Amino acid sequence: MSSTAVSTPARLRLPRWAAPVGVSVLFVVAYLVFRGTATLPHDKEAPQFLAVTDLREWIDDHRNDNPLFLYFLNYIRLFVGRLYDLFEVVLNALGWPGITGMLGALAWLAGGRRIALLAVAGVSAFGVLGLWQSSVDTLALVAVSVLLSLAIGIPLGVWAGLSGRVRRLITPALDVMQIMPTFAYLAPLALFFHIGAPAGAIATMIYSIPPAIRITALAVSEVSPTAVEASTSLGATRTQTLFKVYLPLARSTIALAVNQTIMMALSMVVIANLISAPGLGGDIIRGLSRAQVGIMLPAGVAVVIMAVLLDRMTMALSQRGSAAAWRSGGSEATRAGEGGGIKGDRAASRSEAMNTRGPHSRLSRVDLAAAGVLAAAGLALIPVLPRTWPDGLTVNFVAEVNAAVLWAEDSWFAVTTFIKDLTTGVLLNPLEALLTSAPWWLVALAVLAVAWWVSGVRPALTALGCLLAIALLGVWEHTMQTLTTVVVAVLVTLAVGLLLGVAAARSPRYSAVQRPVLDAAQTMPAFVYLLPALALFETTRFTAIFASVIYAVPPVVRLVEDGIKGVPATVVEAAVSAGSTSGQLLWKVQLPMARRAILLAANQGIVMTLAMVVVGGLVGAGALGYDVVTGFSQRTDFGMGFVAGIATVLLGVMLDRITQGADRRPSPRKRKFTS
Repeated sequence: MSSTAVSTPARLRLPRWAAPVGVSVLFVVAYLVFRGTATLPHDKEAPQFLAVTDLREWIDDHRNDNPLFLYFLNYIRLFVGRLYDLFEVVLNALGWPGITGMLGALAWLAGGRRIALLAVAGVSAFGVLGLWQSSVDTLALVAVSVLLSLAIGIPLGVWAGLSGRVRRLITPALDVMQIMPTFAYLAPLALFFHIGAPAGAIATMIYSIPPAIRITALAVSEVSPTAVEASTSLGATRTQTLFKVYLPLARSTIALAVNQTIMMALSMVVIANLISAPGLGGDIIRGLSRAQVGIMLPAGVAVVIMAVLLDRMTMALSQRGSAAAWRSGGSEATRAGEGGGIKGDRAASRSEAMNTRGPHSRLSRVDLAAAGVLAAAGLALIPVLPRTWPDGLTVNFVAEVNAAVLWAEDSWFAVTTFIKDLTTGVLLNPLEALLTSAPWWLVALAVLAVAWWVSGVRPALTALGCLLAIALLGVWEHTMQTLTTVVVAVLVTLAVGLLLGVAAARSPRYSAVQRPVLDAAQTMPAFVYLLPALALFETTRFTAIFASVIYAVPPVVRLVEDGIKGVPATVVEAAVSAGSTSGQLLWKVQLPMARRAILLAANQGIVMTLAMVVVGGLVGAGALGYDVVTGFSQRTDFGMGFVAGIATVLLGVMLDRITQGADRRPSPRKRKFTS
């Protein structure tokens, strides 16, 4: 042999689980050694709270002589207030006959006879429930908020859809606006715009404008480049291309942006009542404060009816194509393609324009005549019938609902108490004791380690920065209590969401039955979910968890179902042909390959649960949610409520960044195969 093989000792490789287990053991030992030290207890009279309260007092005293307010903020408040007053005057002048006729006519034009009947029945229901004036106030507030949101959001969305630089610039701001729980908008707005309808409209606008921008940008960016090139080859200017190609072809998706903006606005107007915004939110908040479902239920039903009505109208409008889009956008792009002599442009442009033509793309004369008759009848009845809904046609069932809730509490007391006590004793109390008794620096290190392992260095540093900021704000103990509730709620949400999502993905029949339920659940405003929770569990921390699970489960179910259905059929067939059982197919093929969808579901579940758990401060959740509510209701505690709102935002950003980065990291299996 010319050479001798030299054997080298194989490198020792630790099992994949060794590092996480070792780090976990170190954290457990550190907790046992330092438990009870550096815990940062809550101090209601902390200097930072008092400083913010003093700032509130100073702003109130100088609202009419400070240049920032005198020449800028006050003008915004006055403009929004005048706009709200205009809508309210018009709606009150129309009265219930005029509003019924006009909304029925608009609904007929949008979606035909069935939508018109729904509109007439829905508007009549506001009066039957005895909530006519509150419903009119809510409609006016939603109209102002949506109008301002679309006036700002659609142009910004078009600009972002045409410019990648603008899209990258505004995306972080939109992320923060959507991550931020709804309560967090209220404190600064009450500080700068006082309270009332203008502040409520601005808060609603801030909450509802992100979907208008995002969906419009998506619609514009997905317009076929072939149609744009065809228009340009015809000699059209950028403005002509925008108004005759981009906007017509993106019209149906922009209508979806309008729909989502309205839904978000309806979710926010209830919460805006905490800063004295008018409308149905006042009845819901009053029922919550008295723990009486009978007061809350009619207002909650009215909000749901309004949401369903506006949702069906805008969705019907988005599905109704436009003949004008074909003539002004599609056909010109087609002619441009023919004139330019580009092979395939004609077919591509025609296909793009055809996509805007729905089954009801043209309004018939019968539809126009029927809508006109409805509108004319409503206007003609204004001087004949009273403007407000007659008291004799209302139905009052507050006492009956309260009696039914009392019966449910007595009948199901054993079951609900067992579930509540089991969850509290097994999950809530031990986890809260762990987080509140651990040193703040140990919790910070644990968050850093988890975030680093799950999402990487940059999200880990962001999470650590958020947690350190919470410690500096002086609300550490209450943040840990809120984190406890969020973690438990997210665990339950993911368990239920995974179970229902997997069942829907594997059974088309079950999916068809479940989908309408999910549609209805996503249409309802968040506050409505407090009704069954309060009826079953009274005012406790578990009530907030139960409501947040109902609120957050629908998007989790949808994402899990779509992720499993998105697994390539060839992969599933290969696994089945290899002899995999149904369980092996799920655990070893479908769930691992749907990892990104499941992680996104976890991210959305955390964000929505955090928002709802804070709302749960109204029904006994305590911690940061209670601090925010107390800050609004008691002037002397405004500083604590304001700081608690900021801490809620930081907690949401921390949890979002941890899970948001997880889907961009390769799985351990993939890292093993690629190393």
